[in-house]
Amino acid sequence: MNVFGVDIGGSGIKGAPVDLERGDLAEPRHKVLTPQPATPSDVAGCVAQVVEHFGWSGPVGVTFPGVVTGSTVRTAANVDKGWIDVDAAALLGERLGGLPVTVLNDADAAGVAEMTYGAGRGRTGTVIMLTFGTGIGSALFVDGRLVPNTELGHLELNGREAEKHASTRAKEDKDLSWEEWAHRVRKYLAHVEMLFSPELFIVGGGVSRKAEKFLPLINNVRAEIVPARLQNNAGIVGAAMAAARG
Repeated sequence: MNVFGVDIGGSGIKGAPVDLERGDLAEPRHKVLTPQPATPSDVAGCVAQVVEHFGWSGPVGVTFPGVVTGSTVRTAANVDKGWIDVDAAALLGERLGGLPVTVLNDADAAGVAEMTYGAGRGRTGTVIMLTFGTGIGSALFVDGRLVPNTELGHLELNGREAEKHASTRAKEDKDLSWEEWAHRVRKYLAHVEMLFSPELFIVGGGVSRKAEKFLPLINNVRAEIVPARLQNNAGIVGAAMAAARG
């Protein structure tokens, strides 16, 4: 069964039909740049572009980079603050001509996909998925069950939000080497480990495609650290899974 997933990020909005039997994209994804500012209306228009690119007419799952309760956005750290208190499913459903839309936190979606099809499959205990990109998203699982909307990228590290220090954007903005950035990521992982004592960290986001450049440089963390198997498609797959559940 194919279901459509869309992943809204701070820099790009990407989507594709997903084959839920395989847990992979059924067609190559289509991506557009996230509008700046990323207002609800403009982002909704971009989501519609992605969905219409495939001529899709069924349920759509959409991830959002912030806390989502029910279908209402509660935080918007890396998009326009106008999103706060918006019923995202209603807004996007209207823009998509009445298609049924399910909305959830982006890292939660990626984590659910990895726990079902990827690096977390069959794992018990405490598992934390971290997505490194414009910010740092997190998904916390205890014996396979999601604790939603953890937002661990906003933990304080070195006197500021961790994602301002150790996200992929921080690496790019400060032109950090892989070694310099890995040192920041190690400090962040050690802090999260001190708080939650996970058995496994799954590192996702676009940077997971280059895991060999930085994961071997991270030491003094007890938990196992692995790259996301679905890499930067995990959010799309997780969004489609949420839409299939309704």
